[in-house]
Amino acid sequence: MKLKDKRAIVTGGTRGIGRAIVKELVNEGCSVVFTYHSSEEAARQLETELGNQNVFGIKADAASFEDAEKTVKFAIEKLGGVDILVNNAGITKDNLLLRMSPDDFNSVVDTNLKSVFNYTKAALKSMISQRYGKIVNISSVVGLTGNAGQANYAASKAGIIGFSKSNAKELASRNINVNVVAPGFIETDMTNKLTDQQKEAILANVPIKRLGKPEDVAKAVAFLCSSDSDYITGQVITVDGGMVM
Repeated sequence: MKLKDKRAIVTGGTRGIGRAIVKELVNEGCSVVFTYHSSEEAARQLETELGNQNVFGIKADAASFEDAEKTVKFAIEKLGGVDILVNNAGITKDNLLLRMSPDDFNSVVDTNLKSVFNYTKAALKSMISQRYGKIVNISSVVGLTGNAGQANYAASKAGIIGFSKSNAKELASRNINVNVVAPGFIETDMTNKLTDQQKEAILANVPIKRLGKPEDVAKAVAFLCSSDSDYITGQVITVDGGMVM
């Protein structure tokens, strides 16, 4: 168990990649507080599935700094501290730029990018005081390549990469590692809506010739949260079947 006795916060933990990350961290011995935005039922189900031991869901708006502070305070009360932060919360509101409303741009950037600022800043005091921390931010290959119809999403995910690299340089002397995982096309609710033709077009650009699974991303995250990654910081690891090289 690579993460025995470690304490983590995972944002957006009830669905897809976030849910897989929570489960992987717990399986590796970690205690976890995860956030959810609306589905309390899904949060309680996940707690029950994982045995209700040292796994706690809390309702929070990722775009709210006050909610981030509340989450960190809750984690310290329940777990005794914060060693690991995984910023996973994210949404999409896709449209061509000509049709994209300012609200759709702002809400995606606030949820996907501003949330990373919110939770990182809120958790830093605890990590700095103990001179230890692992921060893993979930971006996307779209943040590296761009994608038509996703200017807001791509901007938010590219921003996560720049934010993470800057923080990696600031925090390395405090023994805090900051890295990025950039998933490709992963089997989630989003990809389930794609037609067979759309999936075929995507797979034509994926050398491994399959969509990824949430567990593929979760295992990369768990590695970056463990002592195996102590000499890795400021890096972007793509989990995409070779789509971006």
